[in-house]
Amino acid sequence: MNEPQLRELVPAVIGVLVRRGADFAAAEDAVQEALIRALEAEEQPRDLKAWLISVAWRKFLDAARAEKARRDRELAVEAEPPGGPVPAADDTLRLYFLCAHPTLPPSSAVALTLRAVGGLTTRQIAAAYLVPEATMAQRISRAKKRIAEARLDEPGDLATVLRVLYLVFNEGYGGDVDLAAEAIRLARQLAALSAEPEAAGLLALMLLHHARRASRTGPGGRLVPLAEQDRSRWDTELITEGVTILQTALARDRLGEYQAQAAIAALHADARTASETDWVQIVEWYDELLLLTGSPIVRLNRAVAVGEADGPRAGLAEIAEIDPALPRYTAVAAYLRERAGDLDHAADLYAEAARAATNLAERDHLTREAARVRHHERKSPPP
Repeated sequence: MNEPQLRELVPAVIGVLVRRGADFAAAEDAVQEALIRALEAEEQPRDLKAWLISVAWRKFLDAARAEKARRDRELAVEAEPPGGPVPAADDTLRLYFLCAHPTLPPSSAVALTLRAVGGLTTRQIAAAYLVPEATMAQRISRAKKRIAEARLDEPGDLATVLRVLYLVFNEGYGGDVDLAAEAIRLARQLAALSAEPEAAGLLALMLLHHARRASRTGPGGRLVPLAEQDRSRWDTELITEGVTILQTALARDRLGEYQAQAAIAALHADARTASETDWVQIVEWYDELLLLTGSPIVRLNRAVAVGEADGPRAGLAEIAEIDPALPRYTAVAAYLRERAGDLDHAADLYAEAARAATNLAERDHLTREAARVRHHERKSPPP
């Protein structure tokens, strides 16, 4: 080909490439490649300018693709995590927040998270909420449908996530599904990320309860009541950590229900023996908790504390104001009746509570309590 003629066309061809989107330097390089190709060709095309533009544009595109591939490889290498141990954090906590979507009612968000992320069965969730299993199944189904249609870039509700972790821990601590350690792991992450005192309060509560885990069951999985537990088996390191975290949370002067519950657990942990428990202060903390929640379960637990602080008759007076259909009501009434000396009535109540229990270990414990009280009653001399 005629080299002077080719050189004359270079500025025009570069101009076309620049107008198509190529930067000047890249266009110049592509045109030079096209010129070399033209000089090596045996025949000259009919429209030399159009031919140069076509070849140069293809050269530019090939070079652009190669450059992009090189940059992508470099970015991929930079994005690779450094070698070493795998971090403890994962996406689980993020999934909790996604399920706690602001478009969902808190009760539905909690139920969905417990089912989808926490691994609880619909039956377990229904029991935690005191509703029929079919009702809970419908609630979870509606929550799934609603969240499938929602945008997932909105932050979840912290209070809902705390509630879910609390329920997951309680289910694990109850022994039906061992989820307590996982709940503590996630609560640690959340407390480290959040300045909310209730996040620290929940972690403290979990640690204080978990510290007693080894002493809660005896041979064959038999439940051991708090008063009968071997306190030398309590984990003092966990108790110290829980109390320290609780004190820091309480110092922020924004009391919440998890901090109040942790304070009650700390008072139990602080007593060297069951008889040394500061029941008067525990009643005061239950008063605070009742103001915060208005929960009938809290009211029932407070009645037990009142029975310990002021005597069983005072405790019985407290439960007289509570709905007898409440779970554990009958077991509490049996305990207070026994302490008041009404053994015959107490044995009947223990047996009734055993029949209503949904947890096998709890049912066995209440059955044994009924047998123990009946045996004691038969041995007691008549009044």
